[in-house]
Amino acid sequence: MDYDIIIVGFGPAGISAGLNASIRRKKVLIIGKKSKALEKSPSIKNYLGFNDIKGSDLYNNFTNHIKNYPVEILDKKIKAVYAMGEYFSVDLGEKMLTSKACIIAAGVDMGKSIEGEDKFFAKGISYCATCDASLYKGKKVVLVGMNDEAIEEANFINKMTSQTIFVNLNKKDVKLDDGIEIINKKPEKFTGKLKAESLILEDGQELKADGFFIIKNSSKPESLVPSVEIEDGHIKVNYDMTTNIKGLFACGDITGRPYQINKAAGQGQIAGLNAASFISKNR
Repeated sequence: MDYDIIIVGFGPAGISAGLNASIRRKKVLIIGKKSKALEKSPSIKNYLGFNDIKGSDLYNNFTNHIKNYPVEILDKKIKAVYAMGEYFSVDLGEKMLTSKACIIAAGVDMGKSIEGEDKFFAKGISYCATCDASLYKGKKVVLVGMNDEAIEEANFINKMTSQTIFVNLNKKDVKLDDGIEIINKKPEKFTGKLKAESLILEDGQELKADGFFIIKNSSKPESLVPSVEIEDGHIKVNYDMTTNIKGLFACGDITGRPYQINKAAGQGQIAGLNAASFISKNR
């Protein structure tokens, strides 16, 4: 084997998993790109131990911490992970790497389905109501909802804002708290100068607001790991972060909501320790 454990994902979950597996003296490789979502977050108020910290500062703390351990880090995207029975084969395109266990901590792909979404991410556009709703107390907010979770998020946001508009892409009727305006039109693009200021709908209607939230499903992780069991669009895990595939663990956003840093780091610790234990028991 090239490694004891290969971890796919270089966000809070993957780094936490790598740190804890390394502490157990396992040979660990983390493969993944930097977490742009975390780096761009202007303010994080619900990470335990920090009253308020920039996403970039918190992420730097994570990456600096892992440098103190003999963990290899490869700044690449993988094509797929294949379970080969007694080991795992990770396809990098130009070569394959093997490991005794594998941890998937790749996060979720939020996509860029609305024009301007990527440009204004963390500049008036957010994917997490729990993280950022407090930034818009007494202000006007537009939420683009593409799944059932968006209903709960809209009701949560509405408790803080002066006005909440729900752009319904849920493909069914929704029932929201009193005071939330529902619009059943397709969004076309976000506009603004330094930050998102308006959302233009398909008929040309312009929705101006102080902030915008987009709540939608993750990309399908089954394309990343063939034969892994999926539940509600995420990798299904047990309390110990095991999956239906022996030796394969998953943690963080790819296992489902809430998409929170605290949860990702905690699940990463569990996955890292249990993957190390799995290897020790199966020598």
